[in-house]
This record gives sequence, structure tokens and C-alpha cells, in this order.
Amino acid sequence: MRYAERLQNRIAATGSRLCVGLDPRPGDGGAAEAKEFLRRVIGETWQHAAAFKPNMAYFEALGIAGVQVLEELLLEMPKEVPVILDAKRSDIGETQKYYAQGYFSRWNVDAVTLNPFLGYDSIEPFLDWEGKGIYLLAVTSNPGSADFQRQTLADGRSVFELVTALGDRAATEGRKTDVGYVVGLTNASGVFERVPDAPLLVPGLGAQGGDLAALANAGRNAPDTINVSRGILYAGDDQSFEARAKVWAEKIAVAYGL
Repeated sequence: MRYAERLQNRIAATGSRLCVGLDPRPGDGGAAEAKEFLRRVIGETWQHAAAFKPNMAYFEALGIAGVQVLEELLLEMPKEVPVILDAKRSDIGETQKYYAQGYFSRWNVDAVTLNPFLGYDSIEPFLDWEGKGIYLLAVTSNPGSADFQRQTLADGRSVFELVTALGDRAATEGRKTDVGYVVGLTNASGVFERVPDAPLLVPGLGAQGGDLAALANAGRNAPDTINVSRGILYAGDDQSFEARAKVWAEKIAVAYGL
């Protein structure tokens, strides 16, 4: 089964496009505290999650013990929920080959985020993995996405359309890995209609202030997932992780007309 099909099945089974971001802030309790915290988050939210997205930076900030926590949590993840590793790796092909082996073979995650700006040969090592997916950074959720990604080229295209052309090429070549894109909800104006109907990973909702109205008329059929991290993990209210996840999943479903 291809990655997009598995994700689509999960969305259909749950009625949810919510991607729960797993971003453990380093605290006084270190890696052990982070592990127990995330175990609670996963245990309470998985029934409302289309996917989980651990962010490598937060685990690396905890040192080697943090990376070990991630490895252990990956083994414990509910098998029903796809895992998108937010690593944003970018390097020459030979190095990328080992990133791909580590993430797809050793850690067995379902998908990984990549920075595509080294070009097609830098993503090729990730393209022939049966049942796996990659998300190329197209329009990120930070203000700096205007510096490059949303710039207009001489031929009228935006730079992010050069990124989506890489995914089109992979599809034309019949590669085994599904290619999707990261499109930040905070910078999505005029973008959704220019992005192929491939899986999107959409950050920027919740603490970053993205507006779900941008999705309302996008007319998309692909298995997009909308990430919420701080709005579930660190909302600062008296609700449980489960209650927060349920609320966000319902808001997203309304926006997508589910």
C-alpha cells in the first residue's frame, strides 16, 4: 500500500485530518520527563490523530538521551497512525542515502520532511521506498518564506512551483515514494490553488495564528493533514490532551467539509 493511500484510509477511519505535533520542550526533568509527557500525549490523542509528527529539533535539544527517547517512542506508536518525522534534511545524494536508510529502514517512520533546495538528486535517495512518503518544503509558515519561496520568477512562476515540479517529475518517473509538500497556513494566500493535489502537511494553525478559512474553498482531495503542536501540548488551559485534540480535529473537519 502506498503512503498516500494509507494516510487516506486513516483520515476516512477517524474523520480527522489532525496531525499531532510532538515537540517536547526541554525541562528540568530532561529526557525522562519528556518521554513520560509524550507517552501521555500519544495515549490520549491517537484516536483523533490522522498522523503524529515528532520534530527532531526538540529531541536533539535533549542530547543523545533525547534521540533515544524518540527511538523508544517510535516503537510504541499505535500502528494505526502514520508517523511523519519532521527532520527537514538536505544534503548531497550520498549523505541523503544514509538519512533515508536511517529514517525509513532503522526507525521505520512513514514519511519525512525534506528541504529540496539542493535539487532533485538530493531527494532521489528517498524516492524508491515502497509505502513511504516525503514532504518537500514548499511554502513554510515563517515570515521568511517570502525571501525565497514566494518570490516570482521571470516566467511568472513562484519559487515554490519549482519545488512542486520535483514531485511532478517523481510521479512521471513512477517512483515508489509518494511526494507531498509543506504549505504553512499562515502564508497560504494564493498558494493552495497553485499546488498539485498531492498530500500536504500544513503547519501554522493554533499558536502561529493560521486561519482555517484558507482551506475552506481549496477544493482538495488529497490526504492533507493539518498540524497542531503547541495548541495541544502547551495550551495552558484545564483541558486534557484528548479534549484539545478532539476540538482541533473537529475544527479542521468543518473547514474541509468532512
